[in-house]
Amino acid sequence: MSSGAPQKSSQMASGAEETPGFLDMLLQDFPAPLNPEDPLPWKAPGMVLSQEEVEGELAELAMGFLGSRKAPPPLAAALTHEAVSQLLQTDLSEFRKLPREEEEEEEEDDDEEEKAPVTLLDAQSLARSFFNRLWEVAGQWQKQVPLAARASQRQWLVSIHAIRNTRRKMEDRHVSLPSFNQLFGLSDPVDRAYFAVFDGHGGVDAARYAAVHVHTNAARQPELPTDPAGALREAFQRTDQMFLRKAKRERLQSGTTGVCALIAGVTLHVAWLGDSQVILVQQGQVVKLMEPHRPERQDEKARIEALGGFVSHMDCWRVNGTLAVSRAIGDVFQKPYVSGEADAASRALTGSEDYLLLACDGFFDVVPHQEVVGLVQSHLMRQQGSGLHVAEELVSAARERGSHDNITVMVVFLRDPQELLEGGNQGAGDPQAGGRSQDLPSSLPEPETQAPPRS
Repeated sequence: MSSGAPQKSSQMASGAEETPGFLDMLLQDFPAPLNPEDPLPWKAPGMVLSQEEVEGELAELAMGFLGSRKAPPPLAAALTHEAVSQLLQTDLSEFRKLPREEEEEEEEDDDEEEKAPVTLLDAQSLARSFFNRLWEVAGQWQKQVPLAARASQRQWLVSIHAIRNTRRKMEDRHVSLPSFNQLFGLSDPVDRAYFAVFDGHGGVDAARYAAVHVHTNAARQPELPTDPAGALREAFQRTDQMFLRKAKRERLQSGTTGVCALIAGVTLHVAWLGDSQVILVQQGQVVKLMEPHRPERQDEKARIEALGGFVSHMDCWRVNGTLAVSRAIGDVFQKPYVSGEADAASRALTGSEDYLLLACDGFFDVVPHQEVVGLVQSHLMRQQGSGLHVAEELVSAARERGSHDNITVMVVFLRDPQELLEGGNQGAGDPQAGGRSQDLPSSLPEPETQAPPRS
């Protein structure tokens, strides 16, 4: 799983034959559990965690740690799941941290519905205990690795590139999780892979939080097997509620847009909040899957005004004269005008799809959908069908066209790039083909022009 800061990467699932050797090396480097005075092999996720944050935050710690040591993805996910599950079955009260006096005073000032007591746990102690639990599981599995950790899975080629660009800070985050089932212990016959891009503003806290918790919350939803799109929609809203509680506790003001794709069997499910976007390319044609949430959309403008807010044009359209997006996780001082309610859509996959492209507005504000196909195709031609670094090329194209924003691009190939090269520019004879929308709900308006760059 990847949810970090600026980077480029090309990911392909590793084979099961690496599993025993990895466990041997891990236990050789850590021959005993950590003592209280030993340094942690990872950075604890802040000072405190609420009970509802524990699963996502510990999974992020373990996946990052194991990934940095080149663990086979199915093993890393299954090992993480087992360690997290075991820890969550124990009594966590020993990690409880009493709130400071000022926090208690703030809780007394909250509305009635916010008065439910929040149990906060010491993150440092919890992270240490969790590492020892992970170490114990690794020791058990060294003798006999469970089938789930050795199971073969679909080989995914994912090209990712993310840059700070000319901005002072990098506020984007992304997630590439081919081993979704293994991470959450899902044993049904439906293969699942999850990919997401989050574009933060006002700080990185909300984007990082979303990159840790949206997929965790999606996996928790009982309707995931029967209504994956609904599970994703609920996961965004749940993550927004969780982050708002954290923002009030820690005085955070950041927010984040986001877009995710869950491929479950032969169906693609997407969900989005704000102006991060995903497009599907099928046989050289762009298939539009979504309409981004922007303040100038008539339905968004009407919703905001009905709540007592306003939409005004400064350098671009903004909610209450501030934010250039109308929906986001976080933005505690702009709720409810900036909504945390995501939209979602589903589409059956036929096997003729080429790739998905997920990106933030730093890319899509300057690169129209219909130009993506040509950029990808020309890269594949120059690289003899290798798609490993195509995301880097797309980011460079956005910079050359004047983007000053953070830029994150993720290309998830649904077919071998060599096939796309051999197939040529199918359908390219129609210059407007990429601009057609096949999947938008009728209630969503078509954009009239390419949106201007926004901050």
